[in-house]
Amino acid sequence: MDMNMGAGMDMSSSPMFRTYSQALARGYWYIVAGLVGFILLLRAFEFYEIRSRLRLSQSRSIEYPTKPQNIATQIYATATAISREMSYPNLHLKGPFSWLSPPPLGRALFIICYWAVIIFMMTDKAIISDAQYYERIGFRAAWISVTQVPLVYLLASKSSLIGHLAGSSHERLNQLHRWVSRTLLVTVTVHGGFFMREWVLADLVKMELWMMPIVKYGIGAWAVLVWTFLSSLSPLRRRAYELFVLQHIAAAAVFLWLLWVHVPSYASYNVWFAIGAISFDWILRGALLIYDNFRVRSISSDSNNVRKTGYRAELQTWCEDITVITIRDVRLSWKPGQHLYLWIPRLGPLETHPFTIASPHTTTNECLCDAIQFAVRTESGFSKRIHSYAGKMEREDKVASLTAFIAGPYGAPPNWSAYETLILISASTGASFTLPIVESVLYSSSTMCVRRISFLLIVRQRTHIEFYTQRLLDALARAETTGINLSVEIAITDGRSSDKSSLKLTNSGEVEQQHPDDGATVIEGLENEKPQPQGHVLSKRKSHSSLKSLSEQGYYSGEVKQQKTSDITVDTVDSYRKPRYRIVYSDGRPNISEFIRGPIEATGGETTVAVCGGKSVVATVRNCVASLSDERAVHKGTGANGIHLHVEEYCF
Repeated sequence: MDMNMGAGMDMSSSPMFRTYSQALARGYWYIVAGLVGFILLLRAFEFYEIRSRLRLSQSRSIEYPTKPQNIATQIYATATAISREMSYPNLHLKGPFSWLSPPPLGRALFIICYWAVIIFMMTDKAIISDAQYYERIGFRAAWISVTQVPLVYLLASKSSLIGHLAGSSHERLNQLHRWVSRTLLVTVTVHGGFFMREWVLADLVKMELWMMPIVKYGIGAWAVLVWTFLSSLSPLRRRAYELFVLQHIAAAAVFLWLLWVHVPSYASYNVWFAIGAISFDWILRGALLIYDNFRVRSISSDSNNVRKTGYRAELQTWCEDITVITIRDVRLSWKPGQHLYLWIPRLGPLETHPFTIASPHTTTNECLCDAIQFAVRTESGFSKRIHSYAGKMEREDKVASLTAFIAGPYGAPPNWSAYETLILISASTGASFTLPIVESVLYSSSTMCVRRISFLLIVRQRTHIEFYTQRLLDALARAETTGINLSVEIAITDGRSSDKSSLKLTNSGEVEQQHPDDGATVIEGLENEKPQPQGHVLSKRKSHSSLKSLSEQGYYSGEVKQQKTSDITVDTVDSYRKPRYRIVYSDGRPNISEFIRGPIEATGGETTVAVCGGKSVVATVRNCVASLSDERAVHKGTGANGIHLHVEEYCF
């Protein structure tokens, strides 16, 4: 479409303005390609280093396989430590304006560099005080704006090519998507503002709007960008997240159509580039959705209740704030820390929501069918409808079962086995991210470098941990047999939810009564719980056969009996050996800095810290890791080794 923006655009469409602007547009994508290539190079080096660590871990002569072994790896480790210390810090504002908190320092520096490139491209050889001043800058801003559009849509894709090449998950790229979109809004405003200023000075505004309809489409595209920016602000987005998603998708489609009508034909390739990016994402995701959820026939005759369309999702309330969703016969492979998108048409016909896979991926010899579980915290909208439906069915003494569809898995977690120490910190249902990591390490038959794991779960009420407690005790039991040092601490921030007194198991095996109101620590051993085998799908009904199998492994030395409480049959144990493994409970907010410091000072190799929680917890962990790395002068000649940080932040 050879459409020009009035008299001014006729001249600016000539090679006098167009040639250099097109060169800058090519340079923009050269920079993007170069950055992706550099990240690929770093990924290749990290892959080689991980392979070397795992190989060295098999050698008894190497005490710390995660330490740098030569000058090349030492230089890389030092450079990595410096970049980590610069990128981790995060300022978090408290109170009603917490949503105005700036991004972490590393992301902020990246955004500043991006802005510097955009400012250079918009102003280079354009700031000249002559008769074409406004037109020149307006046209340059138009080119820089339309050049950014494909990147906006690439970063918004869940199956983004950039994400696959860079090894980054879509939710991380989404943060860059927001900032590039905001930058696009600024450059489009400059483009329209300078042309409008020129027309005002020449008294041509009415004529331009009447003679050039494409100007109106340009103003419409700018208005869509403004609306998208405003509706994406955290307070509005959280108020009605489902509505936000639907209108955001519609706005993205309308914007592309308006832009296609507005831009001249020689620049329309950017629009088609964006359409290609989003089409590739939707087609690929649609194909995977069909592949994952539609089956022609049952693979195993022993599998019961295998649906040909979708999956059977069982909903169960564990407390007033937590609902557990169990989906059986899922024939997917996933890594600990990944998430799936869940669609339950009965509760949300047009809604898909991401949930972290709370269960480890296991396949037993008896059945090829796997089950996955999600622990859903009740907020509003979809999660509230899930909890309400499950509660309604339970009150009617019915099984809450619905047809569900899944898409994924998504997420790019690191190789947890390549670190000597794992420090896992989570808040509330964030344990759905950290606990499968613990289980994957403890039950893995592959070579690994892990020697110790420190696990911290922060919850408001003790009822919030019921879904995880049994599995944590099983993990402690497993750690005893594998030789991995596992410590588990659960911090309950709302003291009113704790019992007035609890039992404390001391190292000597004696039992003491402690009062949480006095700030005492409560230690709970396996005496108060019944272990389940790894991969067991938890429900409120316990399995007698599972408990018996653990008794045969030596975890218990007593007779297993059944005891009936009301209408639920559970298993109890008369006597058992006193284990050394236990869960430590504490009241009040934990000292995260000291929790991180202890394992790091005890390790001789590299440590990874993984955190999953809200913005406040994540910011605290970020700052603690950055401060500790700087204090210990990691990889700067002191002998202190690297501290890697992986962040999973849940927010709306």
